[in-house]
Amino acid sequence: MRPSPAARLLRRFASSLVLVLCAVALVSVSGSAFAHTTASQPAAAPDARVPTSAPIASATAPAKKQLVVVIDAGHQAKADLRLEPIGPGSKKKKPRVAGGTSGIVTHNRESAINLQVALKLRTALRKKGVKVVMIRTKQKVNISNSSRAKIANAAGADLCVRIHCDGSTNHKIHGLLVVVPAKNSWTKKFYARSYTAGKDVLGKTVSATKAKNRGISKRGDMTGFNWSKVPTIIVEMGLMTNATEDRNLAKKSYQAKLVSGMTKGVMKYLER
Repeated sequence: MRPSPAARLLRRFASSLVLVLCAVALVSVSGSAFAHTTASQPAAAPDARVPTSAPIASATAPAKKQLVVVIDAGHQAKADLRLEPIGPGSKKKKPRVAGGTSGIVTHNRESAINLQVALKLRTALRKKGVKVVMIRTKQKVNISNSSRAKIANAAGADLCVRIHCDGSTNHKIHGLLVVVPAKNSWTKKFYARSYTAGKDVLGKTVSATKAKNRGISKRGDMTGFNWSKVPTIIVEMGLMTNATEDRNLAKKSYQAKLVSGMTKGVMKYLER
C-alpha cells in the first residue's frame, strides 16, 4: 500500500530536520576543537620578532671621531743644551731644551708655571670631551723639542698647544703673544691651520685676561714646529720679566683666566 501524500511530506520534513540537527552539532564540535587548539597554544612573547628575508638597517649612527689635543708644558726642570737639528735633515742645530726664563719678583721658574697652567688646561679640555695627551706631567723629565713634536705626531693631534712664558731685557714689555709656524718645506701642510688656531686662541685668551695683545709671531727656526706634522702653536702667556705680569702668572685666579680663554680658543678652532 503506497503512503498517502501527507505521510510522504511528513517523512521528508523529518529527514530534513535530522540533517539540520547533524550540521549544527558538527559546527559546535568543530568550534570547540578550534577553541581548544587555540587556547593550548602559548601567547607570543612581547619581544618576538617576525623573521624577514631583508636585512634590517642599523639605526645607530657612526661614532664621531674624538678630538685630540696635545699639551706641551714648555721646558723642564733642567735644560739639555746638547744640539739637535731644527728640522729633519737640517744642518742648522739648536739646544734640545732651553732653560727658560724666571720671575723678576717671584723668582718662579718658567717651567713650573708652564706645567701648572698645562695641567689645568688638561682638566678644562677633558670636560669638553677632548682627548688630551700630555707631553709631561712633572718637572724631572728630559724630552727634546723634536721628541715633543714626534709625540704629538704619533697621537694624531688635531692641535698641539705649547705653553710658555716670555722674557725680555726690557722690563716694561708685557702682554700675551702667540707664536705659529712660518711657511717652509717642513710646515707647508699645516702652517695655515696653525695660524687659524693661533688667532682663535689669542683672541679668546686676551678677552679672558684683559692682557695686552702682542699679536701673532711667525717663526721658521723653531725645532718644535719644524719636526711637527700637525697644527701647533705656542702661547706666550706673559712676560715674567715684567713685575706685574710675573705676579699675575703666579696667581691661581689669573691662571684660571688663562685656562678659560685658551679653552674657548681651542674649542673654537676644533669646532670649525
